Amino acid sequence: MPKKKIIKQKTIILFEDAPVRRIWSDKEEKWYFSVVDVVKILAQNNRPRKYWDDLKRKLKQEGCQLSEKIGQLRLLSNDGKKYLTDVADTKTMFRIIQSIPSPKAEPFKVWLAKVGYERLRETVDPELSVNRARKNWKTAGRSEKWIEQRMRGQEIRNKLTDYWSENDVQEGLEYAKLTDIIHREWAGLTTMGHKKIKNLKKENLRDNMTDAELLFTALAELSTTNVAKKDTAKGYDKNAVSAKKGGGVAKRAKKDYELQTGQKVVSKNNFLPKKRRVKKLKTNN
Repeated sequence: MPKKKIIKQKTIILFEDAPVRRIWSDKEEKWYFSVVDVVKILAQNNRPRKYWDDLKRKLKQEGCQLSEKIGQLRLLSNDGKKYLTDVADTKTMFRIIQSIPSPKAEPFKVWLAKVGYERLRETVDPELSVNRARKNWKTAGRSEKWIEQRMRGQEIRNKLTDYWSENDVQEGLEYAKLTDIIHREWAGLTTMGHKKIKNLKKENLRDNMTDAELLFTALAELSTTNVAKKDTAKGYDKNAVSAKKGGGVAKRAKKDYELQTGQKVVSKNNFLPKKRRVKKLKTNN
């Protein structure tokens, strides 16, 4: 299989909380997905590499030419290093899925089609993603002021994760842990605790924040980015120190805000659809 020109690696994506690594080929303008990650999800096997090796041999014995479509690219592993890993494009991945008996096969196909094709144009033109998000928020009843605040906050968040990515912080778990340090420092609770207060489950926390919550989240993450740059923080441990400092900036500002306004920043308010109350009909015995 010819070597591909790979320009940039995108974020790890999740299928039912299970991570799937993917990488974008600018030359071919399509995604390549980690085969082992997909096999692990579908086969629900603790040894996905062996399962995949056995499946490849079986398919080859049956005369299937699938192996010719499989390439190898360097993907990030759990130890923070990149290793050559079997990858396949969306079309080839569909053929692999058909070879694995799994109750998750059909929902995974739907999910794969979505992440493989629906976001394709947005990858080439990020403005499409921004416009789609704005439209969704507006349809959900958000005000223009809230939408602008949300988008400014996302831009600040992106600059922070860009810094982490460039300074030896592992995407996924380490990003989440650093985010929790920042959030716990300024808000006094973790992101999960904040979601619980707002009665959120799988909903996005930031999409359910008030103007004040968005503002202080952005301040904490902006401060963290600038503190990390000042400290030239590299790796998780040093960035954890910067995260605590950055969150502390917002914590002090929050304390003063609440003192002067008499209003709490962390709120139970959300944007969940209001539940309709069903009146019980009285019956005569």
